[in-house]
Amino acid sequence: MSLYDVVHRRRDTRAEFTGAEIPPEVLRRVLTAAHAAPSVGLSQPWDFVLVRDESIRRAFRDHVHAERSVFSAQLDSERAEVFSRIKVEGVLESSLGVVVTYDPDRGSPAVLGRHAIADAGLYSVCLAIQNLWLAATEEGLGVGWVSFYREDVLRRLLDIPTRVRPVAWLCMGPVRSLPDTPDLERHGWRNRMPLEDVVHYDTFGRRN
Repeated sequence: MSLYDVVHRRRDTRAEFTGAEIPPEVLRRVLTAAHAAPSVGLSQPWDFVLVRDESIRRAFRDHVHAERSVFSAQLDSERAEVFSRIKVEGVLESSLGVVVTYDPDRGSPAVLGRHAIADAGLYSVCLAIQNLWLAATEEGLGVGWVSFYREDVLRRLLDIPTRVRPVAWLCMGPVRSLPDTPDLERHGWRNRMPLEDVVHYDTFGRRN
């Protein structure tokens, strides 16, 4: 696939995982791509925790389900009905959990480029995640970003130091296929906005 094919083929994967093992050389290529991401001050503030242990994954899955219930209780009946059809995780179905973390002390005390924008390090971690996701798509793997969790719960579950922030639990592994349409569009939760709705010229709000 070309780069543009990969960008548009990428999906947030939930139900399509086969559970098959990721070949070690493929996993290394994907992680190497993630580690090649640009970072503020070349701080490389990310770490990748590879979660294979089933008991840990099951405990995390149970926490995600509890948070799903919390969110569902906040919805009106119509949105709750739509949400009930949406799968929000593939923690046990996927081959591997990849937890990506942010260490703000990496490269400190003088992180070049972070003095005016404190979140620049966090943005760097997100770039690493995107690199991982695109590389995994090129390798025929699916990735699903799980966001229904509390950071302190995940920190305790994986013995993550207090100063380190868990940014993402990524479900990753071989898939039967990647859906043509993202799940949230397919289930009617939201539709993708046209590019023209988000492009501005010179000043915010100016459309031409």
